[in-house]
Amino acid sequence: MNAPGITGNLPIIRAHYADILCQLAEELGVDRRRLLAESGIRPALLGHPDNFITLDQFTNLCRAALSRTGDAALGLAFGLRLKFTTHGSLAQAAISCDTLAEALQVLIKYFRTRFVYMELTFIEEGNEAVLQLDPGHDVEDLYRFNVDVVMASLMDVNQLLFGNRLISTGWCKVNYPPPSDLEPYRRLFGDQIEFSAGANQLRFDRRLLSLPMSLSNPVTRRVAEAQCEEEMRSIEAATTIAARVTRILESVRDGRLPGLEAVAEQLSLSTRTLRRQLASEGVRFQDLQDDLRHRRALELLRRRELTIDEVAEAVGYSDPSNFGRAFRKWEGVSPSTWRNRRPDEERHSSR
Repeated sequence: MNAPGITGNLPIIRAHYADILCQLAEELGVDRRRLLAESGIRPALLGHPDNFITLDQFTNLCRAALSRTGDAALGLAFGLRLKFTTHGSLAQAAISCDTLAEALQVLIKYFRTRFVYMELTFIEEGNEAVLQLDPGHDVEDLYRFNVDVVMASLMDVNQLLFGNRLISTGWCKVNYPPPSDLEPYRRLFGDQIEFSAGANQLRFDRRLLSLPMSLSNPVTRRVAEAQCEEEMRSIEAATTIAARVTRILESVRDGRLPGLEAVAEQLSLSTRTLRRQLASEGVRFQDLQDDLRHRRALELLRRRELTIDEVAEAVGYSDPSNFGRAFRKWEGVSPSTWRNRRPDEERHSSR
């Protein structure tokens, strides 16, 4: 299956990511040729870092590697193999920034050039800085794997640049039940990991955002960002207009979502053209807004420290009763009923 809004048969995944995964699987006793054959990847494609494979090929490879190795925590091991140099211009642009805050802005902006099927956002909540990861919904069978890959990769880069300063002030949250074997997670995160958390997040003291980057270099940053921009244009060419609209909507983390006119302006389109392009994909703008509100409502309702009224306000409903009606339409039950059912469902899914 494809990531949302992405044409799965276009070559947009760098082949060396597949090569690294194959190397890892080989070390675990899996035949590389069999993996590549199952994934539809020609071995010659993996011989050069500038080659690309399709999203379908890469997701098939991930599935095959998980199945053949039998290692449910394979995503962690793969993520730890993705050193910052693996990410090329994206890593170069980030580590060349002046501060951690600037580096995170660059990482967020160009994240999709490396992980096109996932979204990374940054928010500040009280005294905490929060990196949040949202995997694509139509690669659900790779949900845990994808989350583990990104979290482990981020932790490895963090250790290289800042030692234990970030994770010692915060923790990792993942939105899947505790696995049967916790040891790989304890080695990476210690006791600072929470499962079935309602979101996938790395949280740390926001005061650390001002940490200086030891490899800061404005010239290197400009060159690397120019390359990232070119790569983003290639990604956009393979992305539907609905997916581009959704990303703009998702960039607003709290409260009222931007309307059609504001989104059209960001896309340099007229409202009429945007409506027409969405209609050609069988999508309405209002449906995209409602889908995002729905997903965010489910995410926030898992956070039991928030009241129903606070969740309603956070997803853009000034009147909680309107939120309640919308939620019943989405889920068939009230927000409070849905929330109260969650503990039983999560205990069942973790067995």
